[in-house]
Amino acid sequence: QETIILTFIGTNIMNYKSYKLILSALILTFLLNRISAQTESGQTQKSDSTMYSIENCVNTFNPDKVEKTKVGYQYWFADKKFADGKTVKLSVVEPHSATHAPHNHIEDEFFFVLEGTAEFFLDGKTQIVEKNTSLYCPSNMEHGIRNAGDTQLKYLVIKKYENVK
Repeated sequence: QETIILTFIGTNIMNYKSYKLILSALILTFLLNRISAQTESGQTQKSDSTMYSIENCVNTFNPDKVEKTKVGYQYWFADKKFADGKTVKLSVVEPHSATHAPHNHIEDEFFFVLEGTAEFFLDGKTQIVEKNTSLYCPSNMEHGIRNAGDTQLKYLVIKKYENVK
């Protein structure tokens, strides 16, 4: 069984209530991905114990490992190579900015707003949302997220990339 534990100790990312909500959302997302993969293949995949260990399954936010973007930064808690394409990324966007324009792709994904005010774009419509809000982007549907507030926007991106080796 795959396990990824995310800790945010010593950071100013969220309060305990937000942490519990995010942890629940992440567990649900990974379980749904796992069930979906098992259903499609008709069998249960075995975990490679040589690939996963307590040392690489725990990822505490490390500011020295952030990747700067034009409008903030991102931090990969689980990148494409770690768990067969299943990813968890923290995105931080400066006020009144967006990482990129609305777009679409084959993979569906979730955003989970941790802090700030986001404008969510989906299929030609927009909605302003606040922290502790989950946003779903279906496959091949145009979507985007931008910071609509005066403080940093912090959100998680939860996505499974296909055909990752």
